Amino acid sequence: MDITQLILDEHAEQRKLFSLIEEIDSSDKAALGSIWNRLRGLLDAHAEAEERFFYPRLMAIGTGANDADSAADETEDAIEDHNEIRDTATAVDKEAVGSDAWFAAIGQCNQANSKHMGEEERQGLTDFRQHASVAERHALGIRFAAFEADHLTGVTPVDKDPKQWVKDHTPA
Repeated sequence: MDITQLILDEHAEQRKLFSLIEEIDSSDKAALGSIWNRLRGLLDAHAEAEERFFYPRLMAIGTGANDADSAADETEDAIEDHNEIRDTATAVDKEAVGSDAWFAAIGQCNQANSKHMGEEERQGLTDFRQHASVAERHALGIRFAAFEADHLTGVTPVDKDPKQWVKDHTPA
């Protein structure tokens, strides 16, 4: 079990759930609502698990990968992205399931999430694989998976100040 692989696997699940929503007829509100509730819970729990287990350690060992200047830059951007994903998900919840406005909000959430996943896969996950041992990736993977198992329906979404989060988690 490797935290970077767990994150990648969940990214694939998120992409699949967004795709399912796109394929369901707008009149099937029960299916749309069920898939969205599962996706919303996954998005919230996934972001919180990353913020608890992945990003603090990346801040300690990372140096910046690919087009990122540093682990702090990767992390600050990721926290900003998580806020945007939470905010766009909240916008989905304000619309009537299956309405044009709901699908437009779903599209905005998908766009925010897709942007984040691409950057994270290119930057943070690469940086982590380059600097964390397999044993550490395994140990964090277990903690990540256990947290998410305890939060199958999600967590209470709370936006965080990205600069303050990075400051609070910068190793001394």
